[in-house]
Formats: sequence, C-alpha cells, structure tokens
Amino acid sequence: MATPSSNSARHREARERARQAATPRVREGAAGPAGGRPSHPNAVIEFRGVTKKYDSTHAGVSDASFSVHRGDFLFLVGQTGAGKSTLMKLLLKEMEPDSGLIRVAGRDLSEITRKKVPYYRRNLGVVFQDFKLLPNRTVHDNVAYALQVTGASRKQIRSQVPDILRLTGLSTKLHNYPHQLSGGEQQRVSVARAFVNHPPLLLADEPTGNLDPDTTIGIMQLLYRINKTGTTVVVATHDEGMVNRMRRRVIELSAGRIIRDEIAGGYGGQPQSESTAEFGALLRDEPAPAPQRRTRRESAAASSLFDDAFSD
Repeated sequence: MATPSSNSARHREARERARQAATPRVREGAAGPAGGRPSHPNAVIEFRGVTKKYDSTHAGVSDASFSVHRGDFLFLVGQTGAGKSTLMKLLLKEMEPDSGLIRVAGRDLSEITRKKVPYYRRNLGVVFQDFKLLPNRTVHDNVAYALQVTGASRKQIRSQVPDILRLTGLSTKLHNYPHQLSGGEQQRVSVARAFVNHPPLLLADEPTGNLDPDTTIGIMQLLYRINKTGTTVVVATHDEGMVNRMRRRVIELSAGRIIRDEIAGGYGGQPQSESTAEFGALLRDEPAPAPQRRTRRESAAASSLFDDAFSD
C-alpha cells in the first residue's frame, strides 16, 4: 500500500512532467534569455533579444535573436529600412545595442572597449557596396594594406597577396589603380582585401548592389568559394535573383523584426527552381582555383583570433 509520502512524491513528479510539457521548446537560434549561455559551441554569431532604436518611432532592429554557426552562408534580406544594415553595424561595433546580447566567437561584444575595436575588426573581412578602395594605391597595395595593418611581415605579404589575387582573377591587374578597373573588378579587389587575412567571419553589405547581373554572379561565386574554405559568410542583399539561385540560409527582416529564418530559403520564400541547379553549374565552370581548407590546428587557432580585442 502506498504511503502518504510516496503519493506526494508521485504527485510532484506528475506536476513537473505537466509543467515541462506545457513549456514551449525554443528552437536553436530563436529568441531566448539575453544573458544565457551560447546556444551551440560552434556559434560564431549570437544575437539574444537585441534591440536598437534610432528614435521613439523607428527601431533599427527589435528583439532580434538568432545564431550563425561556423561555416554558415547566411543571407539577410528585406526591404530598405528593414534592419539589415543595422545588424551589420552592430556586428562591426559601429553602434551599440540599446538592449540584448551580441556574441562573436563566444565573446560578448559589450566587453570590447573603444580602443580595442580596431583589434576586433582586424579579424573580420568586410565587403562594402561602394568598394572603399584607396584611390592612390594599386590593386596589389590595396590588398597588401589589409595585411600591413595587422603587422604581417614582408614575407607573408609577398606570399599571400599573389595567392589571393589569383583566386579573385586579378593577377593581371596588380599594378592597376582603382580608377582603371571596372566596377566588378573593383569589387573583386574589395573581396580580395577582405579575405587576404583568411578571417573566420566575412561580412558583405550589398556587395552586388552596383553591379550588372553577369558581374554579380562572379562576385557571389567568389563568396561561395571563400565560404567553402570554412569562413562564415553573412551577406545583406536586395538581390532577389541571386538569393533564389543559391538557396542558402535566409533571415528576412521587416521593420526591424525577424519574420523568417529558413535553412535553404529564397528571397521571398519562393519554392526551389531550376535556377539553383543553374548556379551550381556556374560554380563548376568558374576557372578560379579554390583556396585550401584550413587544417584542424588552423581552425582551432582561428577561434582565438579575437582575443586581442578582449585583453586588458
């Protein structure tokens, strides 16, 4: 016969099971406690309840929560003013959130002091819509500059710059100045400069916004190949056609809020089309050689690249 104490224990267990059943399960990357632990050990980017308001009526982002893992290729999509550029600026520490938590490589960005921001940014590759090349420097020197600011030796520069120029199809343009290049070539220089350090994270804000469709394909091929080396790539874009072709992860924003997060999505949630296979065929035809994958040791070292930004 059951004792009163055993009946009480069974009742507690039943209540606990009912409580757990009633508690909604939060999918990985969905909204969660702002101060919680990383949702996954491989998360390169984590946003937890992040809000940034420009004024009382205009929120750049509102309660944004998501995770991006190592090796992901992510598109941020949405109309002008949806919040894509705000997310990018928050990641670059060009602005600070009003609330919430942002982690990069497991480290809280709020811990980075202003004087340490340049050290943090050295570990990011950044590609802009307007290229931001140094007009009075050659292609070679524009790319080499990204190595020089990190203290790379002349030997490293002589080795790495020619490699990245071959990868980006610029080996015959190394002595040209930006004004002597087409828009697509200038953007290739921008991509080369962003990737020459082999950063663990590459951010591209509207990288094809000023380019024609054929040139756009070439730039996205480069970003795709860079991603295949292990670099996490985040692209904010209005390029509906390319998003639909590539079918990578898509986060859609509207009025600062995340309204969709799909593993293999299209720009507007369209069903997969033949253009996806078409893009794959274009990649196979791309003549530029693929860069080498990092070894396990190099990947482990990459995870500590941000340490200088957090040191005292």
